[in-house]
Amino acid sequence: MLKIWVSWLMIMLLLCSIATAIAQSPADSKPGCRDKCGNVSVPYPFGIDDPGCAENEDMYLNCSQSDGDDPEKLWFDNVPLLNISVLEGSMIVSIPTSYDCYNQSGLISNVSYSINLGQGLYMFSETQNVFTAIGCDTMAFVSNEEVTYGAACISLCNETVSLADNSSCSGSGCCQTSIPKGLKSLYISSMSLQNHTNISDFNPCGYAFLADKRSFKASDWQLSGWPDGNVSDVVIDWVVETKTCEQAQANTSSYACSNNTNCSENGQGYRCECKDGFTGNPYLSPGCQDIDECADQRRYPCKGKCKNTPGNYTCTCPLGMHGDGKTGCQGFGIATIASVTGGIISLAIIGVLLYIILTKLRKEKNFRENGGMVLKHQRPWNGDLRIGACQESEKGEGMSAAQHLLNPIFSGDRAASLDFEARASFGTSEN
Repeated sequence: MLKIWVSWLMIMLLLCSIATAIAQSPADSKPGCRDKCGNVSVPYPFGIDDPGCAENEDMYLNCSQSDGDDPEKLWFDNVPLLNISVLEGSMIVSIPTSYDCYNQSGLISNVSYSINLGQGLYMFSETQNVFTAIGCDTMAFVSNEEVTYGAACISLCNETVSLADNSSCSGSGCCQTSIPKGLKSLYISSMSLQNHTNISDFNPCGYAFLADKRSFKASDWQLSGWPDGNVSDVVIDWVVETKTCEQAQANTSSYACSNNTNCSENGQGYRCECKDGFTGNPYLSPGCQDIDECADQRRYPCKGKCKNTPGNYTCTCPLGMHGDGKTGCQGFGIATIASVTGGIISLAIIGVLLYIILTKLRKEKNFRENGGMVLKHQRPWNGDLRIGACQESEKGEGMSAAQHLLNPIFSGDRAASLDFEARASFGTSEN
């Protein structure tokens, strides 16, 4: 019976812990809306299933199966969406690559690719993406659909090149170039300068694509391979509205940023960010929550006394010390001073006790060495005896009696050299 009660108690504690964790974790989606599609999180201002779950229609995404038996996937237009970051104001999509392939007879296939993000909230990230070409006889082109921008990249090599050891382009068999800011459409194509003549046996195809710098690895590409559903990760920046911060803040009813947030512009529009020292979803009410820096000493170091404040924290050195508590304190703290003081007092007490003990032992030794014990046991009277200096005028019978009394103790020259003053009461009768 006891085991059953213990088991129930453990289950209840576990359920309470789970409920507390759920209550404390900030929500990412709008209340009543799903926050995931497959294994991809869908944070507000984006939404799925119902247009009311998104901030606006341009942020309403499609969550569906590409085939009846496939798991659900999140789609951005007609390409898979892999990740959405509210913190960075970006998303990652998977885009097919362009390629051209040859054999000894010449060109056998050539596939170009284009994508248009529209004129709304999205544009290709010029800081996170890089235009890339792979091949030993490849010229790659990239432009926008309006052809107001264009760039090319040429990749050459005359022998088998291994990209297996390279995490980035080394210049042989691979080339890269940047893209400008503000691109909303891309047209990517590739071609050969010499139809892969004399190299088609070890490099039949050339590839061109836009790639996320953070995840691109040249070693993932084989020069001798043929296209097999090749895709690349691409970063798209987004804003919540195509207005400046000043324009958006003028209309508080439509302003997307919640409490404890900052408004940030990227040239396309604005998005919301949590203020320093706050965390959470800046688009959801009640806004960003204060970070308790004192609870995370690894990220927010404090060598002294930590105190959390709204959006920040203070770190003061212990009493008796000085300096910046976040980097280190100098001097002796009150605990150290107390310990040292206590040690000194303890040593002083021990010293005094040792002095008293040694003094007592020295007196006892002197008493024994000077015949004190014999005197103590052989005195034949009741009274007191004082030993001291005696004036020569007092020498007489009393002195002779004292010397006679002490002769058993001090004999010879030593007894003769000592002067004694003795006073004794013998209790004699007048009769």
